[in-house]
Amino acid sequence: MHDAVAIDADRFRERFESYSEFGATDDDGLHRLALSGADREARDRFVADIQAAGLDVRVDELGNVFGRYPGRNPDAAPVLVGSHLDSQPYGGRYDGQLGVLTALEAVQTIAESDVEPDRPLEVVNWTNEEGTRFQPSMMGSSGYVGFEDVDYLLAATDRDGAVVADELERIGYDGDEPCEPPEAGVHSYLELHVEQGPTLDDRDLPVAVVDGVYGMSWLRVTVEGQADHAGPTPMHARQDALAAATDAISEINRLPGRLSEDAVATVGEVSVEPNSINVIPARATFTVDLRSYDDDVVDCGVERIEAEVAAACDRHGVEAAVDRVSRHHSMAFSDRVRAAADRAIEATGVEATHLVSGAGHDAQHLQTLTDAGMLFVPSVDGRTHSEAEFTEWADCVAGARVFANATLELATE
Repeated sequence: MHDAVAIDADRFRERFESYSEFGATDDDGLHRLALSGADREARDRFVADIQAAGLDVRVDELGNVFGRYPGRNPDAAPVLVGSHLDSQPYGGRYDGQLGVLTALEAVQTIAESDVEPDRPLEVVNWTNEEGTRFQPSMMGSSGYVGFEDVDYLLAATDRDGAVVADELERIGYDGDEPCEPPEAGVHSYLELHVEQGPTLDDRDLPVAVVDGVYGMSWLRVTVEGQADHAGPTPMHARQDALAAATDAISEINRLPGRLSEDAVATVGEVSVEPNSINVIPARATFTVDLRSYDDDVVDCGVERIEAEVAAACDRHGVEAAVDRVSRHHSMAFSDRVRAAADRAIEATGVEATHLVSGAGHDAQHLQTLTDAGMLFVPSVDGRTHSEAEFTEWADCVAGARVFANATLELATE
């Protein structure tokens, strides 16, 4: 293995603080939804930083932004590193953004070092990883690997009817390049992310090598009842969509314990129509996020959720439709990339462990294309997807040191 390379910790910190101003909230978080004005500002800074580092910039038709360092053999398959710059609504500063800036710092460090990698390095910002404004999530990477049709993704709309293709054009990131891997393929992919769970923080460890990712299913349930006056309509005569929905939600929240030890279920969105204090709800819509590292558990859970919804509707005399919005299967990351990360940990002397991710990440799409892997750094108290999200800066630096050295090894194999 090569001698360990050292990142520029001051530059890394300055970038992180600067990027955190784009979409900053009053409580030290980020509100930087995909393809918003704040997202455009962060993308513009990213492009400027790529160019200042001497990297070649390209933008594909889904708005994925790449910065390329050619290495000794520019025609070889590149090592791809990165994450995403979009955030959750009033989310944290570390989710996604830290991974992009770690990747940029790693590539710039290697480009400035005395070691010339054998193959190209590419840093990437994937479009719309979060999936909060536009569905599906992990949009840019899913189009890149062919998991979803690019035209389908470009036609996706938000709640206000804004179309992905139009919003990309509006913010100036409707690129000319096709959304696909280069002709030479992709040698490997590495991504750093905050853990979004409490394990590293509880164990006082700065870094984890990620062994794999939970399987996940997203559902949208629409319950149709009958609007009536809240006063004159007796309880036995009602077709209350919200009553049926809350009945089903209660059963869904109890379901994971009956499925497996690691299963989790979340009802994250609820809407009611006509949403009036003195009108019996005619329609209730809610979402379900179901996850487990065992795909059979997820599939069984989806069937159980559909059964619980049907039973609740029968009890309340209403009807429902369950839309299976998306399904991501559990997966294990590449042994080769994990081994490179382990060797980088040894070279840098950073304490570390191995974990499985309960959250979905762009890296899981890349694993269908090439050898992919991830590193985690801690989330204090396990807090994430909120303004309270926080990672100690010393842990960010430790993760970036491991990341840069793992990237260099992958590029010099």
